[in-house]
Amino acid sequence: MTPDFSQLIIRLADAGFGFVIIGGYAAVTHGSARVTRDLDVCAVLTNENVELLRRTLAEWNPRHRMTPQRLSFLKFPAAGQPINNLYLETDVGVIDILTSVLGIGDFSRLKQNAERLEIDGRTCWVISLEDLIVAKEAVGREHDLLTAKELRAIAAKRGQ
Repeated sequence: MTPDFSQLIIRLADAGFGFVIIGGYAAVTHGSARVTRDLDVCAVLTNENVELLRRTLAEWNPRHRMTPQRLSFLKFPAAGQPINNLYLETDVGVIDILTSVLGIGDFSRLKQNAERLEIDGRTCWVISLEDLIVAKEAVGREHDLLTAKELRAIAAKRGQ
C-alpha cells in the first residue's frame, strides 16, 4: 500500500480535528529530501477528540499498530479512557498522534511557532523549521540526526 498522507490530512482538517504536522512529513514540507512512511501529528487527545478521530477514520479501518493483535481503534480503548499517544495503521496509511514533542512541549507550545500550510485547499499547521530541528536532535536517533543536519542546511540557505 502506498500511503496517501493528503487524504489523511484532508479528512482530519475537514472534521475540525486540531493538529500540527510534525516528523518526516513536516521535514518534507520544509524541503527535506527524506522519505517518510507515516504521518506524525501533535494534537490534544481529549475524550471528545478521540471520539471525533474514531468517527473521522472509521471508514479506513483504523487499528493500533503497536499491538500484536492490531486491535481496532474503533473499539479499543473503551470510550472515556485517557490516551497519551496513538499509533494507528489505516487503509490509507499510518498516522501517529502524539500529545507532545520531545524537546519542544505540548500542542499549545508547538502551535505558537507553527507555520500555516495549504494542502488541497485546507489550511493546516506545520511545526516550524526551528522547532523541527530541535525535536529531531532531541530524539537523537541516527536518521533523525541526519534529518536535523539537512534541515540546518536548509535553514542556513534561507538565512534563518
